[in-house]
Amino acid sequence: MLKKRDLHESYALFELMSHPDVFPFVRQKTNSCEEYLFITKQTIEAEERGELISRTILDEWDAPIGTINLYDIENNAGFLGTWLGKPYHGKGYNNLAKELFFQELFYEAGIETIFMRIRKVNIRSIKAAGKLPYVVKANETRKVLYEALNAKADVYDLYEISKDQYTLYTMRNGILQEDPSKLLEA
Repeated sequence: MLKKRDLHESYALFELMSHPDVFPFVRQKTNSCEEYLFITKQTIEAEERGELISRTILDEWDAPIGTINLYDIENNAGFLGTWLGKPYHGKGYNNLAKELFFQELFYEAGIETIFMRIRKVNIRSIKAAGKLPYVVKANETRKVLYEALNAKADVYDLYEISKDQYTLYTMRNGILQEDPSKLLEA
């Protein structure tokens, strides 16, 4: 379901990212497959330096369908960035990818806090964040960070996932399971 990024998937991911329902909400926008290949190479190198964590989201046949990333890692915290190709919207891949990625971040990579900055016009992402019971809207509780994100214009809402909240939720609901594909059924 998730794997480390590699250059071979760039063409397929670029085609999916280019869709008009996806492209406006992708952090690393490119206008050609060659540019996307270059950005992917930079992403792999940045991960090797510990600046970010990036995974390719795969479908059941191991075809690349999107990416999930933790950017701007600092003090055991970072910003989540996720996108899926349009054909895969609404099929449960987003939730499954997030659960697997959060488990890796919190229990293997030593991350304590995941932030999400979501454009106030990105209704799809706002709804997705609202479905995660361990997500807290942090516009007030992280006011300094919220104001920094919106220094030029009131564009983003800020959300936070703490390791403690995530762990409490997963323990109560038995989400940490050996077969994560069961999350698709939930």
